[in-house]
Amino acid sequence: SFPLERRGAAAGKEKRVQYAAWDDVNVLAHGLLQLGQGLKEHVDETKGQVRDITIKMKVLNVTVSELGKLTQMLQEDSETLKAKAQSLEESERLILNVSTDLREKTKELLKDRQKDHERMNKLEEKVDGLMQGEGLEAANGNYSDARIIQWMLEAQNKRIDDLVERIKQQQEKLDKQNVRIRTLQNQIQMKKELSSLKRKEDEVRLNASSEQRDSPVAMASDCHERFLRGETSSGLYTIQPADSQPFEVFCEMTPEGGWTVIQRRQDGSVDFDQLWQAYQTGFGSLNGEFWLGLKKIHSVSKGGNYILKVQFSDWRDEIQSINYPFHLNGEESNYSLRILERPAGNLESSLSTETSGVPFSTRDKDNDQKNDLNCAKQLSGGWWFSNCGRSNLNGRYFVTPAPKQRHERKQGVFWKTWRGRYYPLKTTTMMIAPAEIETKS
Repeated sequence: SFPLERRGAAAGKEKRVQYAAWDDVNVLAHGLLQLGQGLKEHVDETKGQVRDITIKMKVLNVTVSELGKLTQMLQEDSETLKAKAQSLEESERLILNVSTDLREKTKELLKDRQKDHERMNKLEEKVDGLMQGEGLEAANGNYSDARIIQWMLEAQNKRIDDLVERIKQQQEKLDKQNVRIRTLQNQIQMKKELSSLKRKEDEVRLNASSEQRDSPVAMASDCHERFLRGETSSGLYTIQPADSQPFEVFCEMTPEGGWTVIQRRQDGSVDFDQLWQAYQTGFGSLNGEFWLGLKKIHSVSKGGNYILKVQFSDWRDEIQSINYPFHLNGEESNYSLRILERPAGNLESSLSTETSGVPFSTRDKDNDQKNDLNCAKQLSGGWWFSNCGRSNLNGRYFVTPAPKQRHERKQGVFWKTWRGRYYPLKTTTMMIAPAEIETKS
């Protein structure tokens, strides 16, 4: 029985050792889980730091580019001022040379005049002697000769006086020219000093701007964010939507907030019958007529809920506007426009409210819903054409009077539910802003 008891005791000891090993595994597993959680938090924190560094590098690149442009402009101004200074110095040298020559000529003329006076005095003495000479015949004969000589001397004397007067006038002009040269030199010196001061101010301003932009939220993503930061004047501003490079836009600032203008028609100065690439990147002048570009419009509006405001006027300067909650898809969907709600008010919509959205079309990229017709080619310009007859704010701009032929008028800028299908509008403006702006109006 003793060997059996030893075997039982050994088996029990093996079980106790096995249970102790599972406890160690549990402790080790718990430690590994804590370590994994710590590593995950460290990785997330590192990603955030990398993202912040990337944003700061973008801002720094923009600042360096602006500084380079400013330095180039200052160098060009400096070269221009140097050229002007050299030209003025050359003119001054020429004038000084001419002045020296005139002074020498004046001295020579004065000497000649002195000699002429001496000669004239001698001749007068001879004339007086002849006038008082013996013999009437001799006196009468020499009298006429003396008078002729006297007239000649008087004429010569007058010419000398005129010449001296002209020399004096020329000298006065030279003195005035010298004064003007000195004035210009002083102005150039002042410009150089002002340019130096301006350069220092720009450096201080850029340094201050760079310090302000060190924050990841330094640049606004749209005009409304600009408004919230204190900008209240309409005009050109630089924005940077998420995952986008900075670009310039025209901001329409209202008491309720800031609107990012995406389209403007007002005088027909820009041809809107463009191809897909132009409508994608944008064209025109932000201070006049322009199309911002589908890429930029999408980058601004993709960050949240946005409102599209369409405003137009007729040739009696009556104004109408309509607001749409909207969503603009990206390039993969041909920038299809989806109107989320029907607009409030009396004016009916001339944009399709189909839930699937309407893709953008141009004459070289036909995405409209007319199978047998290219609306962009038929009407002119790029637009969200559901069919060819509801609206087109990018059509041909007609200055009154509009064409008499209906097939020409239908190519114009129109909004069917306001003034009709064949009425060419005078002005149009399209702008977008976050939906929160409507709660403040």
